[in-house]
Amino acid sequence: MPRYGERLCEDNEANDNHSEEHTVAEFMEFCVNGRNEKSGEWTSKGVGKYLEGGKAAGGQLVDQRFCPRIVEGELRYNLIVDALVGIIHKKPKEGGISAVGGTGSIYTYYGPEEALFKNLTTNFLDKDLPKVMPALDLPNEPVPLWWTTDFINSSPEGTAPEEEKWIVGEFNCSCVGISRCLAAYCKDDTPNASYDDITEEDKAEADKYGKLMGEKALAILSK
Repeated sequence: MPRYGERLCEDNEANDNHSEEHTVAEFMEFCVNGRNEKSGEWTSKGVGKYLEGGKAAGGQLVDQRFCPRIVEGELRYNLIVDALVGIIHKKPKEGGISAVGGTGSIYTYYGPEEALFKNLTTNFLDKDLPKVMPALDLPNEPVPLWWTTDFINSSPEGTAPEEEKWIVGEFNCSCVGISRCLAAYCKDDTPNASYDDITEEDKAEADKYGKLMGEKALAILSK
């Protein structure tokens, strides 16, 4: 594992599945004040100014470690409250570093009992999940009804599965999509996509998610 001080910060930034080079000063100026002469020319879609409005307006920067193995993809755990309903391996397109929708990333779907990820699944559901809401100072609140957790492998290649360390890149409960329905996603190259483009198998899986959400929601309300 890398140790503190082993490497120095490089003058580059990654965003929107592309990379561009900037000095640290330009990067910080972009984060605080956005696009201007001091921050230089940016080709990313972002506008910067991430602290604008302060905490009350949602302004924030998250110091997140970069994991080089993101090029191998990340694992998205789909949960309905505390029930894992599926795992998606999202691999960036060749040469890319982002697996967000619409970037040509490759999605592979696994069931919640997938043996390949048994160690991670067990640690997350049994050991870590009960600590999430208390860590947010919300110990008496349930986890979200429909949410996801994205994991990136931070261990050196060759690490035994039982010793691997996975870093959470994102918890998401505000814009969670049903990946099984991606075929109905209208974008530049599929402007006429519709519900009818989803396979019957994927429609059936999405329907299961909906029914389980209803059951879990009713159980929460019944308390």
